[in-house]
Amino acid sequence: MKLIEAMKDRRSIHDFRKELVDEATLEEIFRLASWAPNHRLKEPWEVMLFQNDAARDYAELVIESYIKEGFAAGYDSVKTNKMMQGIKQFMIDIPHHALIYMEHDTDFHKFEEDYAAVCAFIQNAQLAAWEKGVGVLWTTSPYIHDHDFIEGIGLDPVYHKVAGVLQMGYPARVPRPKPRSPVDVTFRNDSFNKKI
Repeated sequence: MKLIEAMKDRRSIHDFRKELVDEATLEEIFRLASWAPNHRLKEPWEVMLFQNDAARDYAELVIESYIKEGFAAGYDSVKTNKMMQGIKQFMIDIPHHALIYMEHDTDFHKFEEDYAAVCAFIQNAQLAAWEKGVGVLWTTSPYIHDHDFIEGIGLDPVYHKVAGVLQMGYPARVPRPKPRSPVDVTFRNDSFNKKI
């Protein structure tokens, strides 16, 4: 597949078939993603992939975070339980949850460089997955900032930042493309440095 075609044809997938993607294919997707640019070749990205029974435990931690953060505020217990069970089942039905994380660098500039590299890694993973027929939804839901959630999956919120979660699987439905706005580019040719 041509790169430009992949960039234009890729879609965020919300509906997945229940079939698991072969682990070798998933590993290859993230190996390809690692060609993302990264300063000083730090390769700051880490991947933790939840599937099968681990996806159930993962979904439980997400629900706990949602409740703690007040997502069900204003609903009675019956409504809350029904809503959270629906969200939990929806998450369990997604074949793979790839949590992408990195270490915190105490130097803010280096941290920003690392985070930018991890985001490039994620986009590479989405493009590589699309070429292999695997759909991805890059999510940044509030629970990725919840210290209890981060500890629950075995990380340390002091030392680790979760950049996002890639929901992955074979698409059950591919959305239609949405239009993109033209990008305004300002070209500056004349000197603008007015020295006295």
